[in-house]
Amino acid sequence: MIKPNTKLDLKSGRVIITAYEAKKVLKEILSNVGCNKKEIVSISEHLVDTSLCGMESHGIMRILEYVKQYENGYMYPDRTTTVKKNKYGGVEVHGHGGIGIPTMNIAYKKGMSLAKKAGISAISIRDVGHTGRHGYFADIAASQGFLTIMMGGGNRKKWRQVAPFGGSKAMLPTNPYCIGIPGGNLGPVILDFATSKISGGWIYAAKSAGAMLPKDCIIDSNGNPTCDPDDYFDGGAILPAGEQKGYGLALIAELIGEALLGPATTECNWLLITLNANQWRSKSKLKTTAEEILNELRKSPPLKHIEKVEIPGEREREHRLCSKEKIAVPIRTWQQIKMLLKN
Repeated sequence: MIKPNTKLDLKSGRVIITAYEAKKVLKEILSNVGCNKKEIVSISEHLVDTSLCGMESHGIMRILEYVKQYENGYMYPDRTTTVKKNKYGGVEVHGHGGIGIPTMNIAYKKGMSLAKKAGISAISIRDVGHTGRHGYFADIAASQGFLTIMMGGGNRKKWRQVAPFGGSKAMLPTNPYCIGIPGGNLGPVILDFATSKISGGWIYAAKSAGAMLPKDCIIDSNGNPTCDPDDYFDGGAILPAGEQKGYGLALIAELIGEALLGPATTECNWLLITLNANQWRSKSKLKTTAEEILNELRKSPPLKHIEKVEIPGEREREHRLCSKEKIAVPIRTWQQIKMLLKN
């Protein structure tokens, strides 16, 4: 068991929960809100695996928001994903207002199937709720020999979360990107990030745990720096990652999500591009060269306050391995999750 890779400044402690117990609790909660068996398995396993990987912002804490969204009609349980071509010839994966995790599983499988035949594919994912940790899907695809590029946006009117560079008010969603590519000896390289300084999930996690956030991530309704998640929910905003760079990436994703793909419903519209990575080099040569590059970087001398130079994606797999199937959950958050069983 290792310490969670958290961004929360906790005032209270944590409770250790086994993955088995967490799945059992989540499955009962999801069953109570009307999810079908496939949804229950897909969502509970995804959230628990994400927590085991140390991604607290997208782990089992998310069930709190999911239940609210089911209850208020923002998302619908018991939905079946469909795949079709639109009138322009584009392939679209529709979630029909359901949660996005099982839909993303289907979308990545479809993207890989098409790319295996044609070398490359591009599909849109529409009308879905929260889609979970994208690195989970990209890791699976990269392990099977595919390069994937995912971006989402197009629902700024409903999700005013992030201020544009130089702005003081929330205007854009967090518009994430995820890129996965086959890597070296330790597995794929996965770059999974929001275009904001902190993902919305961390703010919800801080709120549920009664914790503060890191400095220089959010501003209050007057544009002043703050670490209090309540200030964000009271009209504040998240700052863009990398200033103009994060803002630029978010803007492109917003244009792709709405101008290119059309009106977004439920949460974002998503564009998934999948390439067969073995079109240019053999699998063995790709892996050998990737390992040479990655190993050079791992051996890079770290700064005094940094333990080691890491490769994107390896931290999550290492955390999962060292977790020994146990999750350290903030006490308040686990209490709130258990309370859902009584409702």
